[in-house]
Amino acid sequence: MVAKTGSHYEVIVIGAGVAGIYQIKRLVDLGMNATVIEAASGLGGTWYSNRYPGARFDSESYTYGYSFSKELLDEWHWKEHFSAQPENLRYLNHVADKFDLRRHMQFNCRVEAAHFDEAENIWRLQINDGRTLTCRFLVMGLGLLSIPTLPRLEGMESFKGRSFHTFHWPHEKLDLSDKKVAIIGTGATGIQVIGEIADKVGHLTVFQRRPNWSAPLNNGPISEKEMAAIRADYDEIFATCARTPGGFVHEPDRRGFYEVPREERVALWDRLYRTPGFAIWLANFREIFMDEKANAEFSEYIADRIRQRVKDPKVAEKLIPKDHGFGVQRVPMETNYFEAYNRDNVELVDISETPLVRVTETGLRTSERDYDVDIIIYATGFDAITGAYDRIDIRGIGGQTLREKWKDGPSTYLGIFIHGFPNLIMPNGPQSGSASTNYPRGIETGVDWCTALLKHIRANGYVRAEATQEAEDQWTRHVNDMYAMMLMRRAKSWFTGYNSNVAGHEEGRFRPMIYNGGAPKYVRRINRVAGNDYEGVTFSGAAPVASAAS
Repeated sequence: MVAKTGSHYEVIVIGAGVAGIYQIKRLVDLGMNATVIEAASGLGGTWYSNRYPGARFDSESYTYGYSFSKELLDEWHWKEHFSAQPENLRYLNHVADKFDLRRHMQFNCRVEAAHFDEAENIWRLQINDGRTLTCRFLVMGLGLLSIPTLPRLEGMESFKGRSFHTFHWPHEKLDLSDKKVAIIGTGATGIQVIGEIADKVGHLTVFQRRPNWSAPLNNGPISEKEMAAIRADYDEIFATCARTPGGFVHEPDRRGFYEVPREERVALWDRLYRTPGFAIWLANFREIFMDEKANAEFSEYIADRIRQRVKDPKVAEKLIPKDHGFGVQRVPMETNYFEAYNRDNVELVDISETPLVRVTETGLRTSERDYDVDIIIYATGFDAITGAYDRIDIRGIGGQTLREKWKDGPSTYLGIFIHGFPNLIMPNGPQSGSASTNYPRGIETGVDWCTALLKHIRANGYVRAEATQEAEDQWTRHVNDMYAMMLMRRAKSWFTGYNSNVAGHEEGRFRPMIYNGGAPKYVRRINRVAGNDYEGVTFSGAAPVASAAS
């Protein structure tokens, strides 16, 4: 029997990031006995851990904040259109304190194992402090980009200077002035860091394996007057987010690409290039995502923009991707990134031509020469989407491990359930609509849906809920099929499970991680499932309604 002690909960949420904070708010409002388990020393998830220079939203700040409380919306003043990490973390702490959520959170608690007890229909969690916690329902609020990956280079432990992944950027102030700094990687994080530190270091050497498309963020401050106008318009702002495929304020141009004369297409692109945020990507013609010829024309437009901004033609060409078109994967937004390469103290090393061989005591060695540096920054990405799940020993019915079930890619029902793992719920899981959209907008959808599910379970006295194998198979096929019409299917992207630094995630293995049918279509689907008595989910048991405390 389950012991009625402080170690048992009706619901345990893993992760105190954007999803976990909102999920515990909803559970507390329902009077459920619930807690959040967080491995870090504080809440905030992405915005607690990623403190590197340049870390900021690529969503408009006022579309990123929670929408559930008008009072919260009215009192918070976003200072920039695309807010930086310190402000974002202050915001999330403000939310937790305003709604007294911190007392429901346990920090410095890493879940090492979560095993489903079939006899009791509960989950048993092993915590790194030696405790065992149990719960009826386990809600996974794991970060989709929370497991950093390092390159597989010899000699990394031999470097005598300071080195770290951007995810582990020191929390104390790091003086980069007069330092010789190396950064490996020019993905989204690398692009942010390079643009921010190029004028603050003694010398910066950028080691690039593969360039990424990028476009200007066009950030700026939000005045008191502008913030007042935003507050007055919040209802329409969130309504716009709800109807757009990406959950942003940018709606696609619904004219046909080939129906618009070339001069008008270029005029549109010129305007979008000057517009803040993802407009250049998401307010564009829909054909750039599906039609190779249209995508090639637009990609060449962006390539010309890069050539205009980078003075050295040879360097400019190295910064222009040749293996994929613009917009077929999430676009990194930049500030002064391309201009950084015009500086005398910045050097670009193309490691596709002269590969990195090893890390030495004094720096990095390529096939051509040694580079002596004081600091090495690894901007080498994440074991995306499923990585955080793989780090926990999760076992379902019959002792099946989730790691083994997902070895060839995730399979879920709606990105929320996993057959064979009862009572495990994912408001932002693989194959859900969260990762491909403006994240908090997807989070609120997922959390609200999962909370309604838990209310349904509680009202009916169920003790177990699980997706059928048939429902999971159908959803997974649907997710895979959605890629057939998108150029994204050929991109080396974490959207498709690519990461050369993770064994089994290398090139040639197609592992679709996200639902790419757009937020409105996803919301309609999950709401239809709920409206049809949660079709595809089996419920069992007839336990009495849970008490507010156990």
